[in-house]
Amino acid sequence: MKVQSSIECSATNVQELIDALEANCPGIKARLCDEQGAPRRFLNFYVNSEDIRFLDNVATPLTDGDEVSIVPAVAGG
Repeated sequence: MKVQSSIECSATNVQELIDALEANCPGIKARLCDEQGAPRRFLNFYVNSEDIRFLDNVATPLTDGDEVSIVPAVAGG
């Protein structure tokens, strides 16, 4: 199995990006999104270091050169 730390995709918003990832890596959408298609609670999506929850969530627009990070949430004390 080949592991990639980054991938380039074309999309105009985060939802399209998730769909493009699914096309390139079948099965990944089920790991990223719940049954309603919303990002899973334990994952954080960032566009250029900005949390999409404070932007337009999956409707957050993307432009050429934007960097999207998908980071597992870390909890503990």
